[in-house]
Amino acid sequence: MTSRRSRNRRTRRTAATAVAAAALVALAAPAQATATTPTGAQRTASTPAVAAAVDYATWQRDCRLVMEQALPRVKERIADSRPGEKQAIVLDIDNTTLETDFGFTYPQPANRPVLEVARYAQARGVALFFVTARPGIISLPTEYNLDHAGYEISGLHVRGFFDLFRNVAAYKTAQRADIESKGFTIIANIGNSSTDLSGGHAETAYKLPDYDGQLS
Repeated sequence: MTSRRSRNRRTRRTAATAVAAAALVALAAPAQATATTPTGAQRTASTPAVAAAVDYATWQRDCRLVMEQALPRVKERIADSRPGEKQAIVLDIDNTTLETDFGFTYPQPANRPVLEVARYAQARGVALFFVTARPGIISLPTEYNLDHAGYEISGLHVRGFFDLFRNVAAYKTAQRADIESKGFTIIANIGNSSTDLSGGHAETAYKLPDYDGQLS
């Protein structure tokens, strides 16, 4: 018979997961205040924060243009893998691997152009590491979301408490250095912000559009 203590532990774990998932959706939710965009158009509470300036079709087209440049290089590098080499790709999450500012549901949908490149690589033994500025409190729902979207996760790097007070670019650089220290060669680093890509520790880097910071 299940003890009261065991039932209480399960209840607490379920509640914690629910709170973390709610926090994840809240991070992706659109702004609730009316604001003026650079074009002067009004944005309402029900409109995504970037919709007035960036439409989904444009974003997808621009993402695909970048990934069409990345895929041939990734294919070439995988084919040229050295004996015993452990290859890896490092990816950002928000508006890189997932449609954060366009997918206001949980789990959030994959950014298809990025997923296609990731699936090509993972099918050929390349490890996928995700380095994000998301806080550790939502690591479990984030991991579930990535898995649900079709990514095979070799490692998920989220910010701990002290990382929240650290420069984001320096934090992400340190995570890539840590991945390298485990014997991986990072053949590509993919993100939509300069903080995702600066600092080296990757053979190539590919920047998706953020439209001057309008996408997170």
